[in-house]
Amino acid sequence: MRKVEELINETDPGWPVVQEWIATAANKVEILALDPEKAKDALYKTQVSTRSPMGAIIYMTGGILIEDGWIRILGSGSPKLNRSLPDWNKGKAFDNFGDAPEFLIVADDILGGSFVLNGGGLGEDVGKIYYFAPDTLSYEALDLSYSEFLAFCFGNDLDSFYRGFRWKDWRTEVSNASGDQAFSFVPFLWTTEGKDIETNSRKLISVEELYQLNLSFREQL
Repeated sequence: MRKVEELINETDPGWPVVQEWIATAANKVEILALDPEKAKDALYKTQVSTRSPMGAIIYMTGGILIEDGWIRILGSGSPKLNRSLPDWNKGKAFDNFGDAPEFLIVADDILGGSFVLNGGGLGEDVGKIYYFAPDTLSYEALDLSYSEFLAFCFGNDLDSFYRGFRWKDWRTEVSNASGDQAFSFVPFLWTTEGKDIETNSRKLISVEELYQLNLSFREQL
């Protein structure tokens, strides 16, 4: 594994580019404060350069919240999003830091969906983002690179992407949720009965619990 000093690119850093994207964002973007030591630790564990947008976000932010936390882009962790990208992926995408993962979870949403960077385990389109959809329990190819995924979060019409899954007054409920929580719905979103988001009951549970629950349902089905 490369030392963290080797991963910090001072001559051509990616963060100013990400900042430019955020400055012109159509959607609400919140950059979370970071702990410098945790940022160095997360960058080292991920082994990506700060020249890349992913490395820049890990090293320069505690994470990024889109639309009051509807989408949570993982960085180095903060009180509002107490998960770093590498720590969240350990035990899911890889067993040990430094391993070459077949996929990498780079963000998730309040529904329990995950945005996953393909490292070869999801298909031949290595480097592209997939969405693990809680309404189908399947990995759906988005045909986006990580940079294009950021542009999707910052400027895309998220109402269209999440059509049918945004209930009345969702923003108030989502803004009061922790970045370590997601909504569990009954009936489940992947059932026929669970397709009407307005009539479903919902409660916030830990995002870890919901992630494992969805994987369990996927295996059973």
